[in-house]
Amino acid sequence: MLIEVLKSKIHRVTVTESNLNYIGSITIDSLLMDAAGIIAGERVYIVDNNNGERLDTYVIPGEPGSGMICLNGAAARKVQPGDIVIIMSYASMTPEEARDFSPKVIFPDTATNSLTK
Repeated sequence: MLIEVLKSKIHRVTVTESNLNYIGSITIDSLLMDAAGIIAGERVYIVDNNNGERLDTYVIPGEPGSGMICLNGAAARKVQPGDIVIIMSYASMTPEEARDFSPKVIFPDTATNSLTK
C-alpha cells in the first residue's frame, strides 16, 4: 500500500502576479523551487491564507531570484497579487518509507519571496 506524504512546502510566499490569459499553472521563482525540491511540471497544491481558496496545478519555473509567484489561467480568479499562499507537493510512498522521510520545507521572506540566510 502507498500513502501520500508531504514532500515539499514553500510556506507563506506572496503572490506577485496573476495572468488569466495564460494556459494554466503556477510560475515559481526557480531558486525557491530548487530549495524546496519541486521540479518543473510537478503537481502542487496551493492554499491561499487570505481567502481560504485551495487548488492544485502544475509548476513552471520562473526567473531565478525574481521572487515570482504567478497564478496562471483559471487559478488567477482564485488568488490575487498580494495574497499569502502556501505551496505544497506530495509523494507516494510506503508507510515504512514515510516513517523515515523528512519533507523539505522552506520559509521565504514574505516581503521579497527570497530565502533568508
